[in-house]
Formats: sequence, C-alpha cells, structure tokens
Amino acid sequence: MNTQSRHSRIWRSIANDYGMVFVLLLLIAILSVLTLEEQNPTGAEAGKLVAREIISRDGSSATVVIVAESTPVDAAFVRGAEEVFEAAGVNVAVSVTGKPADARRQIEAVLDAGSRIDAVAATGDTASWTIYDRFESVGQSKCVSPQPYLWPTFAKLDNVLSVANQTAIYAIIAIGMTMVIITAGIDLSVGSLVALASVAAALFIRDFGGGKDAGVAVMMVGCFVGMAVCAIAGLFNGVMITRFGIPPFIATLAMMMMARGLARRFSAELSIQQLPESFKWMGGETTMGIPNPVILMIVLYVLAHVVMSMTVFGRYVYAVGGNAEAARLSGVPVKRVTLAVYTLCGALAGLGGVVLSSKLATGDPKLGLMYELDVIAAVVVGGTSLMGGEGRILGTLIGAFIIAVIKNGMNLMNVGAPDQQIVLGAVVLLAVLIDTLKRRRGTT
Repeated sequence: MNTQSRHSRIWRSIANDYGMVFVLLLLIAILSVLTLEEQNPTGAEAGKLVAREIISRDGSSATVVIVAESTPVDAAFVRGAEEVFEAAGVNVAVSVTGKPADARRQIEAVLDAGSRIDAVAATGDTASWTIYDRFESVGQSKCVSPQPYLWPTFAKLDNVLSVANQTAIYAIIAIGMTMVIITAGIDLSVGSLVALASVAAALFIRDFGGGKDAGVAVMMVGCFVGMAVCAIAGLFNGVMITRFGIPPFIATLAMMMMARGLARRFSAELSIQQLPESFKWMGGETTMGIPNPVILMIVLYVLAHVVMSMTVFGRYVYAVGGNAEAARLSGVPVKRVTLAVYTLCGALAGLGGVVLSSKLATGDPKLGLMYELDVIAAVVVGGTSLMGGEGRILGTLIGAFIIAVIKNGMNLMNVGAPDQQIVLGAVVLLAVLIDTLKRRRGTT
C-alpha cells in the first residue's frame, strides 16, 4: 500500500510539473499531422535547396548559371543559391534575373567566352523556359529547380518564429500577471497600460527627442518613461488594494478605464508616427535570425524563474497568496510584497507596450485591446491557480505557447473567428475546471 501511495505521489508530481509540457507537445504533434501538405519552396530556401542538389550531383568543381525572374522572391532565390555556392567554392559563371531573352544572351556570352556550363540553377518558372535546348551543351536536362516535398505547414521555421514572436508580448506581460494571481489578486488594467506606455514613449521621443531624428539615448529614455508611467499606475493599484482595502478586481478595473482614457487624451486619439527608423530595433528586428522580442522574453523568463524559485521575495509572494494572515503573523511584509507585485506587473505591461510600439513603429492609444484576457488566459492555462498560492513562471510561458499554438493552428486550418473564440473560451474553462477539481481532491 505504501509503495502504491509512493508511486501515486510520483506520478502526480510528474503530472503537475510536466503535464502542460506534454499538452503542448501533443498539440504540436496533432497540428503537424493536420497541416501536413506538399510544400513548394520559394525564395532563399528554394535557392539553397537547388544549390545543395547541384553540389551533390556535380560536385564543387561545377560551373553554374543561376536563372531567375525580376521579382523580390526570385532575387531572394538568387541570393540563397549564391550563398551556398560561394561557401562550397562553386564557380557561378553568371546570375541572370529577367526574361527568357536575357537568359539566352547571358548563357550565349558564357559559352562564347569558352566556359562550360555544368548546371543551371532555376526557379520553378524559369526551369520551364525552352531557351536551354537552343544550346547543345546545355539543354533542359541540366536545369535543376526546387522540388516539392511533404512537410507540416505548422512546423515551417518561419511559422514557428512567427508564433514565438506573436507570443512574446503576451508572455512578457504574463510574468507580472502570474505574480499578481499567485498573491490571489488580479490585474485587469494591463491591456490599457500597453496603450499608455506606447503613447507615453512615443510622445517623449517626438516632443523631447527630435522625432525622426532622435538618437539611441533619447529612445532608451523614452522607453523607460513608458515603463515608469505604467509602473506608477501599478503602484497606484497596489496602494488602493493594500491601503484602502479595495478589491483587486475593482481597483484594476478602474485603472483599466483611466489608463485607456489617459492614452486617448495625451495622443488626441491619433497614432504617433514621428519616430526614428531605429526605434524598430527592439520589436521589429532580429538577432541571428531570432526576433528580438523572443530573445527579450527568454531573458525575462529566466530572471523571473530565478526570482520566484530561489529568492526570499519569491517565497514571500507564494506565502501571501497561500494565506495572507498567516504570512503576516510569520513576519512577511504582506503589504510591501503586494505593492511590489502590482508595480512589477505595471512595469512589465509597460515594457510590453514599448515592444509592441517598436514593432509597429508607432504610438497608438488603441493598442492592447483585450490583452488582459489573453494574458490571464495564458497564466491560468499555465497552471497558476486563481485562488492564489500556486503557480510557476515557466508554466505561464508554456500556457502562453499553448494558446498561441491553438490560435495559429486554427488560422492555418481556416477556422473562423467565432469558432476560434469558442475553442479558446473552452480551453480556459477547462483549465479552471481542472484547477478546481485538484483543489477539491486536495481538501478531501
């Protein structure tokens, strides 16, 4: 009996710690199967595939001609092929972008110069041109074009990065929301704070930094101003809750309306677009192929995990949510912890607003609409109890990705917006139901 009880505890611990990871992996597997279809590579990806096939067939000593049309996609094809050929030491006699007549003239010039042509790297369209058969030493047989292959649309690298990039802002805000909900609170104002931070940062850069001519230092200060304004709003929420005993739902609901109104008033209900091009770096650029918001999200989650699992402050947060009165009697500064949590939540909502503003290169009072619901859903689906005292930072990250994966999968399968709302509502309800059943089982 003791052995069975011990095994039961082990499996329960595994389910609690890794259950949501299994759910996420299962969703990925299901969507990969459902979106499996024939892929027709284009752009740089196609160019690299063709180049590798030519190198595999003819070796690195081959002399190659690249033929593409004059479109941005075909220009990317040429760049991708040239990149692989250059790395392998393959001689590219000429790269042609244009019409069949252009390709014919260039191939003729290469042959007249006494050079041989071992292969033609062509796009799907240019491979069907008949000009190659006009040259006896070339012919259609030497054309290599990208071949279709079976692969899940969901699992394509650009789609995966897109999902991560779209999730990053929600996930960043959800760090603060997780701390708030662990203390048995709630913050409905984060969506409006996103708009307030966006407007505050953009106004500072436009009015005090020179607008489109603003330097990096001014932009950093502007971003800090946006975060600071929202941190103050979060502190105000905390004061209303701890000093005056206003329920978190009411206090943050009021702030939700006030923050949105302030954003609209300060911006005169207009978007602010007089921002420098370099402002896009934080939210709209990549580093080593990874979107910068995703890198920021990862760094913040590592820091938050350390804070919540290895510091005194983290233990205090859990203690306040588990039993605030018992925590107070044990020496935990309950009011200060609550103030800190709501201030952090406001600051992170402000950071999310700055990143979103950077991504869109504009300050807009309409940003962040309904973000509070998506953020709360991510926290709840990630296993944090609305009753307080339970939850994990990394669980929230998994919850955010579960919701993002479901949304992306439904978009890929052309599920309508009303049906998407039904599914997402059911997912959140199921997560809360599971938490409720776990608590009932724990009290019996």
